[in-house]
Amino acid sequence: AVRGAELVVLATRADAALATATALADALGERPLLSVASELHFGPSGARPGSDPRSLAERTQDLVRGPVVAGLHSLAAGKLAHGRPDEDAFVCGDDAEAKAPALELAAKVVAGRALDAGPLASARALEGMTAVIVNLNKRYKGHAGVRVTGLP
Repeated sequence: AVRGAELVVLATRADAALATATALADALGERPLLSVASELHFGPSGARPGSDPRSLAERTQDLVRGPVVAGLHSLAAGKLAHGRPDEDAFVCGDDAEAKAPALELAAKVVAGRALDAGPLASARALEGMTAVIVNLNKRYKGHAGVRVTGLP
């Protein structure tokens, strides 16, 4: 990856994420990319993760040359529009130098902590957690977020 390059945030609807990454691949070059989309399917019983066993972030990594990191999935855009929510933000990826600016960004948008959630494969859980939060918000008519306890 090109070190010191700016982080590009791929903030698009999940159904457009892969096509957008493909279309932008040449322009992105080797810049690190932050994938924030979660593939969700909605049915009578609520939201559920997509059927592909790989996360959108992992599939995006196959389409671009630079390192892909994933994160901020648990943060609702509506809450972010009203300030820094009192919750933690998670970022995962395989490239530590690409993860650093994503963690810096995450720390700026939440009142909680920006936490390194491990390798890019962890995006499967982060994207799935979005379905859980959507279901909680619908069932309890709330604005759920995530705070991890027991960490320094």
